[in-house]
Amino acid sequence: MLTEDAFASLTKYWDNGMKEFFKVTDLKRVLEYRTEFPQVDTEEIPLLETVGRILAEDIVADVDLPDFPRAIVDGYALQGASTFGASEGNPAYLNVTGSIAMGESPELTIGPGEAVRIATGGMLPQGANGVVMIEHTEAIDDATIEAYRSIAPGQNMISIGEDIKKKSRVLMQGQMIRPQEAGLLAALGRQKVAVFQKPIIGIISTGDEIIPINETPNLGQIRDINSYTLTGLIHEAGAQAISFGIVRDDFETLLEKCKLALNQCDMILISGGSSVGTRDFTVDVLSALEDAKILVHGISISPGKPTILAKVQNKAFWGMPGHVVSSMIVFSRVVRPFVKHFSGQTHGQEKEHRLNAILTRNVASTQGRVDFIRVRLRQEEDKLCADPVLGKSGLISTMVFADGLVEIDINTEGLDKGTEVQVIPM
Repeated sequence: MLTEDAFASLTKYWDNGMKEFFKVTDLKRVLEYRTEFPQVDTEEIPLLETVGRILAEDIVADVDLPDFPRAIVDGYALQGASTFGASEGNPAYLNVTGSIAMGESPELTIGPGEAVRIATGGMLPQGANGVVMIEHTEAIDDATIEAYRSIAPGQNMISIGEDIKKKSRVLMQGQMIRPQEAGLLAALGRQKVAVFQKPIIGIISTGDEIIPINETPNLGQIRDINSYTLTGLIHEAGAQAISFGIVRDDFETLLEKCKLALNQCDMILISGGSSVGTRDFTVDVLSALEDAKILVHGISISPGKPTILAKVQNKAFWGMPGHVVSSMIVFSRVVRPFVKHFSGQTHGQEKEHRLNAILTRNVASTQGRVDFIRVRLRQEEDKLCADPVLGKSGLISTMVFADGLVEIDINTEGLDKGTEVQVIPM
């Protein structure tokens, strides 16, 4: 039995014309909806935990890097002019006036015709503007060397601020921290860093035919695959996943589960309730939630056309296809950009690595929608080939065998064998 409030909400939804929601929405328009949702909060975490996280602040260097002139080879610090014209047949003779220990700030000054021993990373003394490699010298005695190579000022050394200039913006808010960014933050002495929290994404599996993976299916039943594939995709996207288990095709049960997930998550994925059928309650349930609006019911893509997007109390609810292939492709091509937006990743979000390959057979598609074709990649002599992996959207093996996807534009009717395509790696 429906509660009075749920019935009233559902009646209002039907009265406003539910049929209009079955008009598919262009993929580009769907992706534009992500800006209607807020980003997650920020937190400050230790630098060692930042790799893979998204910066919540711009990073401005408060020092020059390096903040002293530094040798990048073992050799002798000197004035470059002292070696001009030096060669094996006509070496430059230099007086060695001392040596510089690692971590030492030298007090001596280098003049013309003078040199001091220095190791890689050592601080150049005043007056020196280059380093001659030890391999290009020969000691005549304890106080004199011959240099067989001419060096230009600035050679074999790093000048003050040559790596990073003080007061320059070196990292941007919305940028993912990789090991190299963590290294830069360490060089700047940042022990803690402000990052966006990881979005929490709930997964609700629906359907009378779905059973836990530890059970043996009877005829007509299938194990809950989508909870595991979606959890993996969520983790790859840099978010956290919470499974709310399997819900039977019952309005009140699904409604209560959605309310529970709404209190704990930033985004919710309902797996298996997006197709148009008498026993699919996703749209009905979402419309019965407080402050809910159906934004999309159907996207002009294949597979994944019946996907639902709703905005409920400023949070994104997705009705994901039940077929595993459709669900994975919808997440990768549609949901993932929303996850990146939620997590604060704006810098470089539109960049996507693609591989050029040659299609090895004709592929049909339908104008008016974007088709995603699974392909397997192989190297053939000097070219990369893309073999279409054919199969229905319920066959998980087709995703296992595939290395990537080829996107066929909404205005293109199929691709011919031999066409150069761009492959989106999976």
